[in-house]
Amino acid sequence: MKYGYWLPVFGGWLRNVPNENMSISWEYIKNLAQKSEDWGYSLSLIAELYLNDIKGEEAPSLDAWSTAAALAAVTRELEIMVAVRPTYHNPALLAKAVANLEHISNDRISLNVVASWWKAEAEKYGIDFDQHDDRYARTGEWIEVVSKLWKEDHVTFNGNYYQVQDNVLQPKPAKKPFLYAGGESEAAKTMISRQCDGYVMHGDSPAEIGKRIEDMKRRREALGLPPMKFGVAAYAVVRDSEKDVKKEIGRITTVEASSASYKNYQQWVENTQLESKLSLQDYSVSNRGLRAGLAGTPTQVQDRIGEFEDVGVDFLLLQASPQLEEMERFSDSIISATN
Repeated sequence: MKYGYWLPVFGGWLRNVPNENMSISWEYIKNLAQKSEDWGYSLSLIAELYLNDIKGEEAPSLDAWSTAAALAAVTRELEIMVAVRPTYHNPALLAKAVANLEHISNDRISLNVVASWWKAEAEKYGIDFDQHDDRYARTGEWIEVVSKLWKEDHVTFNGNYYQVQDNVLQPKPAKKPFLYAGGESEAAKTMISRQCDGYVMHGDSPAEIGKRIEDMKRRREALGLPPMKFGVAAYAVVRDSEKDVKKEIGRITTVEASSASYKNYQQWVENTQLESKLSLQDYSVSNRGLRAGLAGTPTQVQDRIGEFEDVGVDFLLLQASPQLEEMERFSDSIISATN
């Protein structure tokens, strides 16, 4: 199992805790990323939102792409997975920027392609917002363009959403950046199985995750494509006793529906097509992280990780709070003990 984490560009992951002791600053991000390499983490996901959907629209947040470029220059081995929303980025321009980041990072850049969900944010930034299936149609075309530009020169493409004429992109990346994506709708799974290299899922039990993995494997095999990598989001709470675990879960899941970011959460639910209904507890911790069940004593968490390995999970994308302290605790208790 490989271990990654969400970079805390929003100042935390708890919608009911105003101050998680994680400063929204380059210094905090740089310190965390550099230490994470020594702690055994191999991957960091940088979410892309121009507004803060965790702490509220008026709260500060860090830009994904300038942060990724800076991290590429100050880390050694960490894979930097940057979320990208096609509606916000012309594919030819983004392909050029990513090729440059590949060289800066020595081939450590990957993309998490996200088909957008936040209509209000798009309107505030003057971006068109497509309906659900249209977003995936656009995303599929976007992936086709960037993939061609990374491999070929003199590319001409005339699609419904994007057009390029006789494009030459140099220097090209040494290798094609790995493309991840997530989604539970039929449109999402069809696109991902055809065009992506990895499938990233919200938190859920190993049994449910196993079903999704088997579904994607069948789709890939039917297309004659190579196997994918599979990742799961998870919120980690590791304590020495079950009593302390229960106390911490209570602290992070007491949620008021009137909190600053609740309306953003409602928009996300309205603009996605999920396989199961969500609870206020799911709302309190982003990405359904508690459903993964990585809350327990070291032995309990290690056993749960083993269950995820058994169903085919390749990596976990962790969230924790406060992140610096909790990631070090997870490293000492879990990563060092299992690797």
